[in-house]
Amino acid sequence: MRQRVVRLALVAGVSVLALLLLLSMCGTGEGREGGDKPRKPVRHSAAPLTRLTVPSAYDTRQGWEITNASPEYAIARDSGRFGYLERVQDDSFRLRTLDAATGRPGWTGPPWHPPASDERFPRLLSVAKDGSEYFVTWSFGKAGEDALTPADTFVALDVYDVADGDRRRIEVPWPAAPTVSGTGPGILISDGRTRTAVVDPVSGEVARVPESALGHPKGCTGCRRLTEVRALTAKGLLVSGDPGFWVRGGFSSRDVAPARTDPASGVPTSIVPGYVLAKWQPAKGGKNGNDSAAYDIWAVHDAATGKPLVQARCHKPAIEPGEYPQAVPAPGGDYLIAGNLAFDLERRTAHCFEESDGSKPLTLTSVTDSGTAYGATSALGAADALAGGGNPIELDLATAAPRALSPNVRLPAAEAAGVGIFSWTDAKDRLHLIGYPRKDE
Repeated sequence: MRQRVVRLALVAGVSVLALLLLLSMCGTGEGREGGDKPRKPVRHSAAPLTRLTVPSAYDTRQGWEITNASPEYAIARDSGRFGYLERVQDDSFRLRTLDAATGRPGWTGPPWHPPASDERFPRLLSVAKDGSEYFVTWSFGKAGEDALTPADTFVALDVYDVADGDRRRIEVPWPAAPTVSGTGPGILISDGRTRTAVVDPVSGEVARVPESALGHPKGCTGCRRLTEVRALTAKGLLVSGDPGFWVRGGFSSRDVAPARTDPASGVPTSIVPGYVLAKWQPAKGGKNGNDSAAYDIWAVHDAATGKPLVQARCHKPAIEPGEYPQAVPAPGGDYLIAGNLAFDLERRTAHCFEESDGSKPLTLTSVTDSGTAYGATSALGAADALAGGGNPIELDLATAAPRALSPNVRLPAAEAAGVGIFSWTDAKDRLHLIGYPRKDE
């Protein structure tokens, strides 16, 4: 494994910023030593040490287990590689990988230190570009113990090639705590409004796009209110206003509004690679008459073209939530769930699970490539359902009929390469990550 360390200074401008200072280049070998290793391969192997009560589709007699793990993990969908962080010492961490399908250990990154002021576990995400996949760890803090001004703080990124663990360190000066995402072919750093930097995972180059270059659509007066860079798509930055959303040089929400909706009402609520989940108001005077004010239209859009793919009609909540439900796609991308919404993107069908009074009877947490979704009724949200809150259910999206599971069943947080990912915390407050394969059908 090679390690490349690059320090970048971020300079305002529309074009891509060049690399300014090369600090060091050094070599390091792949490590397999130390820490808690995954168990034996999934297929034809001994079971993991822990057998949880899980949905019957998963085989607890086989699998892998990681002990004392960080809650931060990422999945490279195309390769089936699973990456997770572990603490080496109080102030250092490293990234480890395994093959999700077999549980076999992959490459291990060298130990590294996050910025001095960051006491949290570093964050981890995955991003893909030009057919290659990358794991990205990131943290935010100050350059040294004596740093006092925003000019001394930065976002530290470690970008690993999923294939071989080749690592590049990138440090981007940043004045305040950022949001970092990997929904497009690059790493997006944002302040939650219009301050934006895009990092190319292949070259390490950093680009900053000023607000004047966000390309507000003509005739959209609300687009200049509460302007926010939301995500990076294959066609550029996805930006939202109050209301409305657009990709400069690509599409404007006014031009891609779903049928029977108000074109000026689009609000993007969640973005995942390839898709945008947006909320719309029904067009006035539509077929539903005066009751249209009581409903929202939820649509999944193609992130590259803005084209609406499928939509569902739901009652408006009595009180608008502080946060909208986060969209979760199936590994292969044919299904997507968000809160009490479920979308079959291949068959172009959608479901809003609600009672006649508009209350939401269930919260979905994950969905598989076979079209089976998991979740819980009476849960406070997805995090609560995954932690054991509410009453667990499974749902076949073909029939849209929820089926109750045993109260002690744990739900998969995700699925990769046909393996469900489950977690639990033992009596010593150590987090375990467990992979159980889906049974042969």
